[in-house]
Amino acid sequence: MYYSVCANAVFDGVSIQDALLRIRRSGAEYYEFWSWWDQDIPAIEEAQRRTGLKPAALCTKFIPLNDPERRSEYIEGLRESIAVAKRLGCPTLISQIGQASTASRKEQRDCIVNGLRACAPILEENDIVLTIEPLNVLVDHPGYYLVTSGEGFEIVRKTASPNVKLLFDIYHQQISEGNLISNIREGISLIGHIHAAGNPGRHELLGENEICYKSVFAALKASGYDKAIGLEYFPLEDPEEGLKSLFAQLPL
Repeated sequence: MYYSVCANAVFDGVSIQDALLRIRRSGAEYYEFWSWWDQDIPAIEEAQRRTGLKPAALCTKFIPLNDPERRSEYIEGLRESIAVAKRLGCPTLISQIGQASTASRKEQRDCIVNGLRACAPILEENDIVLTIEPLNVLVDHPGYYLVTSGEGFEIVRKTASPNVKLLFDIYHQQISEGNLISNIREGISLIGHIHAAGNPGRHELLGENEICYKSVFAALKASGYDKAIGLEYFPLEDPEEGLKSLFAQLPL
């Protein structure tokens, strides 16, 4: 289990190349970022080489999985994302689902499962894990389809591929459903990536924060989770000093 720093969030407004230098100075060894299609990938490759940082995750193109008419577009975007991930040596992709449509929940869920089943052979062939992400609709993402970890786990189970997992975002799930440790324990074998931020506010994990991250991380470790914990928060204090403090007070 190890920390991965989200360059876009923790170093908001800074180029990813410059963020990597600052992430390395903080003591981290892994990083992640959101969209690749609007970035200078050769410059990121060079920043990786200079810093020795390793990528933990990046996003697929934001094409809805719950719209059957856009499935071929989603798959093409996935292929492009896989090519970038392999170029950077990144093992994990993050996929959002899309806004809820006028179709029934069952129709949308079946569409998502069928779409992921179509993606599974491509992922398996390239040894890349795709993680689908539930988001909260109360604060940050009104109208989004996938909200609960329970439905996310159900979709992953029905897809039945070792290369399709759930991204369990502790911040989003605290807002949406709480019961963090029990839900993590129940679905641990289906979790491929973790995101973390304080609540309320989506700021640092330490300080004024209702989530007891020491207990949540202990439960993750005890459950056998051995992958990345992505730090996806917007800091109130100096980001480098905040990261150093976090690593000192919440070592993994």
